[in-house]
Amino acid sequence: MSAKKIAGPKKKAVLPTPSESEVAARVEALLGQMSLEEKIGQLAQIGGASFVPGPKPEDVIRKGGAGSILWLNDTKKFNALQKIAVEESPSKIPLLFALDVIHGYRTIFPVPLAMAASWDPAVAERAQAVAAKEARAAGLHWTFGPMLDIARDARWGRIVEGAGEDPYLGTAMAVAQVKGFQGEYIGAPDRVVACAKHFAGYGAADGGRDYDPVYLPEGRLRNVYFPPFEAAVKAGVGTFMSAYMDLNDVPASGNRWLLRDVLRGEWGFKGFVVSDAFAVGSLVIQGFARDGRDAAFRGLSAGVDMDMASSTYLEHLVGLVQDGTMDIEIINESVRSILAIKVRMGLFEQPYADETQLAKVVKLPEHRQEARRAAQRSMVLLRNEGGLLPLSKGLKNVAVIGPLADSKEATEGSWMVFDHTPAAVTVLKGIRAKLPGAKVSYAAGPEIRRDIPSWFETMAPEEKKVVQTAEQAQAAFRKAVNTARKADLVVMVLGENADMAGEAASRASLDLPGRQEELLRAVVALGKPVVLVLLNGRPLSIGWAAENVPAILEAWEPGSEGGNAVADILFGDANPGGKLPVCFPRKGSHEPLYYARNLTHSPEGHPMYNPRYWDGLPIPLYPFGFGLSYTTFSITNLKVSAPKVKVGSQVTVTAEVTNTGSREGDEVVQLYIHQKAGSDSRPMRELKGFERVTLKPGETKTVSFKLGPAELGYWSTNAGKWVQEAEAFDVWVGADSLAALHADLEVIQ
Repeated sequence: MSAKKIAGPKKKAVLPTPSESEVAARVEALLGQMSLEEKIGQLAQIGGASFVPGPKPEDVIRKGGAGSILWLNDTKKFNALQKIAVEESPSKIPLLFALDVIHGYRTIFPVPLAMAASWDPAVAERAQAVAAKEARAAGLHWTFGPMLDIARDARWGRIVEGAGEDPYLGTAMAVAQVKGFQGEYIGAPDRVVACAKHFAGYGAADGGRDYDPVYLPEGRLRNVYFPPFEAAVKAGVGTFMSAYMDLNDVPASGNRWLLRDVLRGEWGFKGFVVSDAFAVGSLVIQGFARDGRDAAFRGLSAGVDMDMASSTYLEHLVGLVQDGTMDIEIINESVRSILAIKVRMGLFEQPYADETQLAKVVKLPEHRQEARRAAQRSMVLLRNEGGLLPLSKGLKNVAVIGPLADSKEATEGSWMVFDHTPAAVTVLKGIRAKLPGAKVSYAAGPEIRRDIPSWFETMAPEEKKVVQTAEQAQAAFRKAVNTARKADLVVMVLGENADMAGEAASRASLDLPGRQEELLRAVVALGKPVVLVLLNGRPLSIGWAAENVPAILEAWEPGSEGGNAVADILFGDANPGGKLPVCFPRKGSHEPLYYARNLTHSPEGHPMYNPRYWDGLPIPLYPFGFGLSYTTFSITNLKVSAPKVKVGSQVTVTAEVTNTGSREGDEVVQLYIHQKAGSDSRPMRELKGFERVTLKPGETKTVSFKLGPAELGYWSTNAGKWVQEAEAFDVWVGADSLAALHADLEVIQ
């Protein structure tokens, strides 16, 4: 095939969507002509990066030993490898190219935790649709997202990739992201296959330490950690990823109960499961499998269809089948699920990527516009004493201070795709664009860095920045304070570098890293008006700032248009309306901290409550669901359509929300319940509904929620099944998890 043909047509034809019977027939025809070695090759995903040991991808593909390629981001290379697969390999089966496209490909959106802070699933759906369009234009078919792990310990680095601590909010964001990535169906034009990860319970790792074991009772799994994954199945997600860690002493990547009994048996999942990177081989390290041969047997038997990067299947499955240890039908079933995805994606008809397409797609202005809008809707106003914000565009002398103020990397955040060059608008640039006639001074202050470098740095070494000496750091500190001293107002931009959250980025402390708080204190002591903008991938313990800095904006890691979006908020061109998807602790040592705790014999208000920590109250600095606005709201007139409802039926809960201020703005109205008694102790509050509404000054809207079996039922540990019980319930509606507007509801037989 010529190079021109490899590049493909200028415009792809939209392929007809094959029926289930057509897909099955095509798959069986392919399966019938494949050798054992070719089948096993489809179960192997091999790495295209230099840090992956083993033979060259070209050699493996030519022998039919690969079903998918990851850690490669080069359209020409995609086409070259695809040409080997479809022309030179024995089975002529095209490859799936995969990459971690977590919150954008070239146009970078807020990190998933930030998108959850929008409390607007449409934000996540639109963002991932743009990401999918750009990734597909580059030649990618499959993304390792969304991450659906509920995370209640902010020390865990990968909290940045998910929707926070709550299963109801997490489920809404899960469905939105699957729809965004995949469109209406697998194989939809300009979309990619999504991957629900990490199944399951990864967000509850011991001590918030990445990769460490998880111990969760079945009730907690089913009530908290499973719902986003089950919702993803119902939304049609094409693939799942198994997790690294042990779940109740059984590795998730060797856990038959998870992958076969629950995922396929109970939920009816029809796609395929890929391991996390090297996880099948890691079954040996975890003391679960005796050796690589045993790991291959246990992984595939448990339900891991594709082995990511470890080559364990390639090395051992042939022998396991030939000596009768592994049933060939198990391999056939896994191959079928992988081939079905390739058929649905249209890869047999259109295996190559148009090498000119990406350059066209990334220029679309609506992509950057959507990124800016997503960032605006994701930001959370934590404090605004004295109405310092919004700032006047008439300011003449502003200082922008902090190591992240002009950092493209920190603005875009963690989990950038391979070979991505940061191109974000920084906060400094965004503010300067808002104040073209003003003096906007800048000083970074002392640098911040990880004490222990990420292992990602060792995998893909780049030119390292020169580390500041102590003398240089002190000089930078003095320069920052002096710059602030000369200004009329100071914007401090503090938080975490991009490598401080994400995989292999757990923290023991949640304090501002480095000398940032020291610098903040020094600047506040000058007596100038100070605004604190946080760029971070997790909650931080900012107790001193919460008492001493008049205005605090949680901007998260806001993406390509982050600096412009921050400036939009600071100067009032956009009104903040985001809410926290996770509690902010007073100290990192309070983690795990979450609102949906079970009541104990000494709840809040009881004399025994305070001694939980004798040196500090175990309550959040900012609660789940919290966020301010430049206007004010009242939520009133809570009504439940009936005081009693029969088991299996539903009631309607309504409330009125009014903009009582002088600006148009958004409020997120939240519904919480508490079952007062039952087979099991139930959480003191559970989110069961939310709606983000936009109101003009003086405008009132009625919001409505449904409470039925899905909301009022739960998995009972005592009963060992799903139950809905005839019991009394509290119902609250408000603006955060401390909502006070209350009604009673009784469920009867």
